[in-house]
Amino acid sequence: MKSSTALNSEISRDLEFADNTIAQMLFGDLNRNLHTIEQATGVVIKARGNSLQIFGRTHAVELAATTLQQMYGLLGKGYPVFSQDIAFGVKILESSPQAKLEEIFLDKVCITARKRVISPKSVNQKHYIESIRGNDIVFGIGPAGTGKTYLAVAMAVAALAREQIAKIILTRPAVEAGEKLGFLPGDMAQKVDPYLRPLTDAINDMMGQDKAQELSERGVIEVAPLAFMRGRTLNNAFIILDEAQNTTREQMKMFLTRIGFDSRAVITGDVAQIDLPGTQKSGLIQAEHILTGIKGIAFCHFTKADVVRHPLVQEIIHAYEQQDLSRHAGAPPAKLEG
Repeated sequence: MKSSTALNSEISRDLEFADNTIAQMLFGDLNRNLHTIEQATGVVIKARGNSLQIFGRTHAVELAATTLQQMYGLLGKGYPVFSQDIAFGVKILESSPQAKLEEIFLDKVCITARKRVISPKSVNQKHYIESIRGNDIVFGIGPAGTGKTYLAVAMAVAALAREQIAKIILTRPAVEAGEKLGFLPGDMAQKVDPYLRPLTDAINDMMGQDKAQELSERGVIEVAPLAFMRGRTLNNAFIILDEAQNTTREQMKMFLTRIGFDSRAVITGDVAQIDLPGTQKSGLIQAEHILTGIKGIAFCHFTKADVVRHPLVQEIIHAYEQQDLSRHAGAPPAKLEG
């Protein structure tokens, strides 16, 4: 094990890349990708031709060098590396130094209507995808922005394209988070539409709005409130229950017992954002206690390190977590530095 003194000492390291064209793609326009690594690790990088010199603390230099080498390998295999991929790569290797970025980034889930490749961006996302492939029921639990619902929809679209299923069903509970359904305009379908919009947005992004609308009209894609699932048996379908933290125990049991032959289900939720009224307990939390250990059911947990939205989202989640910890400890809320 390396001593903390060795890890904190200042060193420099030289890297040279054989293919000049790939090296320039790795560095990015105006060395943008190198600047991303500098910001993420605290190192200083000097580029000359297809060579680099990295200055900084030992651990940071090793992290930066490993990220660059693995990203160079990805580019050599045709993967288009962008600044956000560099940032994801640094986060992955910082938490899992032995990780192979190729095994994660090259795991193509599906290609969107705009020809964008969807693949996992963290070790936990990779585990989530593999769990969906290998289990009939998978729970994805973690904070907002970690790709729980988006990756589940991508897996559903891919399964439909390969004719592994005949139907995609997207559902979520219509729980009032501080607002009243009665004040929304329109009939019941129009009232619940805002609650289901995140699911329809994901489908439209994957397939394109015209294709998604066509499949919806044919009944191949169904988006409906959870209450509409009662009394049904869902065969040969990929079913996604989103915002599952807002289900009751009875609703969760009802949903899970709808699953029929040749179907699989993904249940996603964030136990830190429960909007159930009064003292009602979350069906998602209870399901984990009840169902853990059953073969064919997997539970995947995400953390703020898996956030793939704007970089500030991770900081926002961390700030709220710190305040919650202060409150639970009985101390006054920590002052958030601006």
